[in-house]
Amino acid sequence: MTLPTPPSDPRPPKIRLFSRSSWPQARHLADVLRTETVGGALLLSGALIALIWANSPWSDSYTRLGEVVPWPGAPWHLDLNLATWAADGLLAIFFFVVGLELKREFVAGDLRDPRRAALPVAAALGGMLLPALIYVAVVLSGGGEGLRGWAIPTATDIAFALAVLAVVSSHLPQGLRAFLLTLAVVDDLFAITIIAIFYTADFQPVPLLAAFAPIALFAVLVQRGRTWWWALIPLAVAAWTLVHASGVHATVAGVLLGFTVPVLARRPAAGDQPAAGADAGEGGLAARLEHRWRPVSAGFAVPIFALFAAGVTLRGTDLGALLSDPIVIAIVAALVFGKSIGIFGSTYLLARFTRAELDEDITWTDLLGIALLAGVGFTVSLLIGDLAFGAGSTADDRVKAAVLLGSLISAGLAATVLIRRNAAYRRVAQRERLDADGDGVPDVYQHPDAR
Repeated sequence: MTLPTPPSDPRPPKIRLFSRSSWPQARHLADVLRTETVGGALLLSGALIALIWANSPWSDSYTRLGEVVPWPGAPWHLDLNLATWAADGLLAIFFFVVGLELKREFVAGDLRDPRRAALPVAAALGGMLLPALIYVAVVLSGGGEGLRGWAIPTATDIAFALAVLAVVSSHLPQGLRAFLLTLAVVDDLFAITIIAIFYTADFQPVPLLAAFAPIALFAVLVQRGRTWWWALIPLAVAAWTLVHASGVHATVAGVLLGFTVPVLARRPAAGDQPAAGADAGEGGLAARLEHRWRPVSAGFAVPIFALFAAGVTLRGTDLGALLSDPIVIAIVAALVFGKSIGIFGSTYLLARFTRAELDEDITWTDLLGIALLAGVGFTVSLLIGDLAFGAGSTADDRVKAAVLLGSLISAGLAATVLIRRNAAYRRVAQRERLDADGDGVPDVYQHPDAR
């Protein structure tokens, strides 16, 4: 007698939220986070120096330094002061690295798998839409002045956030760390799109079209594996100059150049498959350029930008009037509540209306801590504030104060939540490092059930 075969479940298997990625991806993530953590400490140092200097008896020298024009009368609108060079020039390096990381995520990282990409994309969308709505609602209730700054609280500063994690000694599981980094990368993609579309002034199409010539030549060289610095750097500078002259924010050039760099290793002449390790982006030119330029971005470009951007003067300021200003309230509320509720809520809804469930090492409390940590907005928030209201304006000073205050509150709340789970994080971290057979690959990545 043959027993009937039970019907198979036609539904797809459940998605594990915040599960570990592959070992090559985890190793790449560890390298990125290590660099960004050091960069975060330097960023905080630059911001602290700016705040102390701007509120010291020598505050005039701080202001004068930012207003220095190194080469007046330069063509192509390049007679910029040092503060503008930091925002437009140095941050182009930051966005070039963002472009490399974005392409890597789409080609060889979590974003290439729609099932894994759904979580950070949904969380990033929720974490951008709700802060923008809160900002608009608060500003409208206060009279409507300052609506142009609606995008200020929409981005997460990964370096600042990782510096907070380093201070509280949080050993986050690999799945949560990957989620935080991917979330920040998607945030950056949306932010640069917003900058290009909504914060472009005096658009000039001819220079923008001309910029595609050096970008195309740059693409041809990197696609053929040519890393001649004497050719790539001048082409990148030419692309940046033309994009800047077009009225589009010049940092967009950095992202476009990053997108042209190949991620996977070049195929052997007689084969059809990528080189070993290419699945995780190893061996590709993008990984090598990212390894070379990320320390420059995190260790120099972003901290110098922070030095020029974070110097808000509070001496003689009516703190009561400052804290009751609609723009300040809107930014702080959007960063602290909009970011956390948007990210937590969108993730909960994704789990609620799909077959997704949390990884067994992760709790909803952990997600709340990460969602609060995402309210740390600094680099891109300050950049959008400059674009929205003009560097040095009264509104711009209020934006700086609000971004700093909202980021500090978010960081403090996140630290409070995450510290309570540190003992559990340490146990997970020990498992993720255990390599009993000594082959250089932790056991959990070879045997997922290893405990």
